[in-house]
Amino acid sequence: MIELKQIHHVAYRCNDAKETVAFYQQTLGMEFLVAIAEDRVPSTKEPDPYMHVFLDAGQGNILAFFELPTQPPMGRDPNTPAWCQHIAFEVGDETALLAAKTELEQQGLEVLGPVEHGIIRSIYFFDPNGHRLELTCRTGTQEQLDELKRVAPLMLEEWSQTKKAPRHAQWLHQQEFE
Repeated sequence: MIELKQIHHVAYRCNDAKETVAFYQQTLGMEFLVAIAEDRVPSTKEPDPYMHVFLDAGQGNILAFFELPTQPPMGRDPNTPAWCQHIAFEVGDETALLAAKTELEQQGLEVLGPVEHGIIRSIYFFDPNGHRLELTCRTGTQEQLDELKRVAPLMLEEWSQTKKAPRHAQWLHQQEFE
């Protein structure tokens, strides 16, 4: 069995590597770690110049981006809603989450939330490339997490058969829909 240590990095495409690095440095305080650039792709040997940048997302987590100047302009999957694909970062607590919301809004960003998810509370905004970002803090109890883990296989099986939302964990968003 393969034994994973952690995610080394997650990579996304960006419109402009310099702008993207500046955004993540200024907005989320990420340290710029590494830049790699080649005229050919090492794995496929294709001629395709790129800039690959890596940012420190905390605790060994790395967020990376590729700028691909010879490729068609980047876009989103038109069949996937904007809220679906996102990058979530954890902050220390609710006080830090609310302070981050204020800071982001002072920087001119439109911020949605906080949104109550039962075991976490989150805010949402977009980076200059159109990637949706989430800042979240944990609010759930160990008992709630244990219950979610217990019902996860039941929910997945029910979903796979019906494609309707199982109700095992409806308490998570009950407050948002009242």
